[in-house]
Amino acid sequence: MVKQRRESIQMYESGGRQELADAEKAEVAVIERFLPAQMSDAETTAAIEAIKAELGAAGMKDMGRVMAELKARHAANLDMSKASGLVKAALS
Repeated sequence: MVKQRRESIQMYESGGRQELADAEKAEVAVIERFLPAQMSDAETTAAIEAIKAELGAAGMKDMGRVMAELKARHAANLDMSKASGLVKAALS
């Protein structure tokens, strides 16, 4: 929901529609107050390393297991697309 609004903000600003961009920004601010806080990159990396150690994950073949466990534990507080890149880096 927030991601779509951020994309809309960029399109409105590039199209010279600042009033619509400002309205979207206000809506994003309201929505974000109700969403759980997202994990930082450092927190995400620490969680990945802990799961990696628990599962004994050693390579890319274990990425699915690590991602599944990460999602089970932290789905509400984590952007899974960003986490995917961090898991790849940790396992390669």
